[in-house]
Amino acid sequence: MRDHTKLRAFELADSKNMPPVLCVVGGSGSGKTTYLERLIPELRGMGLRVGTIKHHPGDFEMDIPGKDSWRHRQAGAVATMVSSPGRIGMVLEVDHDHDPEELASFISDVDIVLAEGYKRAQCPKIEIFRSEVHDKPFCIDDGYLMAIVTDADVDLEAPRFVMDDVRGLAAFLLERFGLVHGP
Repeated sequence: MRDHTKLRAFELADSKNMPPVLCVVGGSGSGKTTYLERLIPELRGMGLRVGTIKHHPGDFEMDIPGKDSWRHRQAGAVATMVSSPGRIGMVLEVDHDHDPEELASFISDVDIVLAEGYKRAQCPKIEIFRSEVHDKPFCIDDGYLMAIVTDADVDLEAPRFVMDDVRGLAAFLLERFGLVHGP
């Protein structure tokens, strides 16, 4: 059985009143951005203010129509950030690839931060897995995996949600992070 002690350390906001950070991971082409475009409005509809962070492995440009960060904003994120090893989407020069929790401190007045990418981060994760795109999930032995979103028959000892059950995953996140359902 999975050791959930790693998850417990990150499930609730820390003493600095930081919002919880959830990494949405999966292979290239698995549908992470498309899923976030559906999850963000669902969480917003539940009264939450959502911030997003997009991890980018190389150089990038900000707010280009059709790009992931632009799509996050169009879906309703009140704050959006892009991060790479060389800079953060606030066009701030940095000396290392920041982890999602460091970046969340730049986003204020949100209830939850959804970080797209960061497969290796030591943060709670949901994995988007499509068997027609990849042979196996990335988070097979990841103690930080909270849930998997897939239509494939996989057993990772974590709750599984089908691709179309965005509302179910949103309700699960509210419960697991102790978030208050707004008006």
